[in-house]
Amino acid sequence: MQNIYEVQQSNKLKSAVITVFFLAFSFFSIYILGNAFGYYNGYEVGGFGYVGIALIISGISTFVSYYYSDKIVLGISGARVANSKEDKLFTSVAENLCIGAGLPKPKLYVIEDSAPNAFATGRDPKHAVVCVTTGLLDKLSRTELEGVIAHELTHVKNYDIRLMSIVSVMVGLIALLGDWFFRARLFGGGRNRDNDNNQLGAIIMVFGIIFAILSPIIATLIQLAISRRREFMADAGSVTITRQPQGLMSALAKISADHEPLEAANKATAHLYIINPFKSDIKGSIGMFANLFNTHPPITQRIALLAKMA
Repeated sequence: MQNIYEVQQSNKLKSAVITVFFLAFSFFSIYILGNAFGYYNGYEVGGFGYVGIALIISGISTFVSYYYSDKIVLGISGARVANSKEDKLFTSVAENLCIGAGLPKPKLYVIEDSAPNAFATGRDPKHAVVCVTTGLLDKLSRTELEGVIAHELTHVKNYDIRLMSIVSVMVGLIALLGDWFFRARLFGGGRNRDNDNNQLGAIIMVFGIIFAILSPIIATLIQLAISRRREFMADAGSVTITRQPQGLMSALAKISADHEPLEAANKATAHLYIINPFKSDIKGSIGMFANLFNTHPPITQRIALLAKMA
């Protein structure tokens, strides 16, 4: 049996290592692609003007999603504001857990859907939103609901939306640079390579092609790994708040066993939910290779980790 805080520290360390590696890889990829793009357009080194343009485009899109993510996701999901009378259990559980966690009460919303699930969004604890489905409220016990809500509050407490927004900027930047580099190669317009004897430039071009192909894929895989690690951290954080893992263990098992897909979800919002809302994806994701492309860890792994804290 592991101590709750030992599990938390282990998850934090692993998350930090993955994040640092991601940032180092991203900056190196941007450096290579920026130099290759600049060299192709007539500079010996550089090309960072293109990096700036890509950063602005990627940054604006992420800025909008970061500051308006709650409104966007709630609009897509068709969620309504939670009613203190109709949704008394939800509101009372959320209020009590927020007091225990030392967090301001988030805005509470409900999706009219019989599939059990929940998510949190918002750029910081003061602007947080926790949303659950009616199916979650109907099918889970109070203890199970506490585990789920505490999981979502941990996402808020850990500023996971902010972290994943930064990660999204880097992934978007790499993808844009790679795409622009390939388009430049396909449609021409670069320097005359017949008169080019710059050996360093040739090496940069080769690395540019390699990174244009592989960097977006690798960056996305690392992004997904960060997302999975944050889910483990939120599970451990739920236990810290509720002081018992059985509720979340039972909730995860019950939600994953429910075969009804969440109609309000789509691919753009699936990563926010406590469990992938597309049941077919969960069933089809078998094996280590398939799990690399998932935003959530396998349910069996999550429950096993929680069991160690029991």
